[in-house]
Amino acid sequence: MNIKETIRSIPGWPIEGVIFRDITTLMQDPDAYRKACDLFYERYKDKGIQKVVGIDARGFVFGAVLAYQLGVGFVPVRKKGKLPWKTIEESYALEYGEAEVEMHEDAIEKGEKVVIIDDLIATGGTIEAAIKLVSSLGGDIVECGFIVELPDLDGRAKTGDTPIYAMCEFEGD
Repeated sequence: MNIKETIRSIPGWPIEGVIFRDITTLMQDPDAYRKACDLFYERYKDKGIQKVVGIDARGFVFGAVLAYQLGVGFVPVRKKGKLPWKTIEESYALEYGEAEVEMHEDAIEKGEKVVIIDDLIATGGTIEAAIKLVSSLGGDIVECGFIVELPDLDGRAKTGDTPIYAMCEFEGD
């Protein structure tokens, strides 16, 4: 099964000039969803991961499953104002706006091996913010994993030395 073929492309959403990569079609297909979850698990099962960080909201869909499969804790990175305890926050730019994300200040212990999961890396603003949050708590980021990468938007440039893994790419569009 080709993961890329299960993802719907929606031109002009949420604004003109953007092609939205809709992974809900992947999630609705039980075989594709299982394969994507299994690919993450196979990649990280022997890496000593102690926490899985999932980025709001589609990173939760895959990150929580991965944490369960690995038998480790799950840490949500949420949009500002959604977490009930003391938080740290980071601002970032999207390809079509600006936002802030946050996580609980006690979510990760210094030296814990962490993988950060999200559905897509585009301009890199969201993952850059998540990397800064995890790093500020002393987490050791093993890798950032995605379903989709849009390499033309050069999101990897904002991840520094942090390794990136993506199951598929959409180039030139």
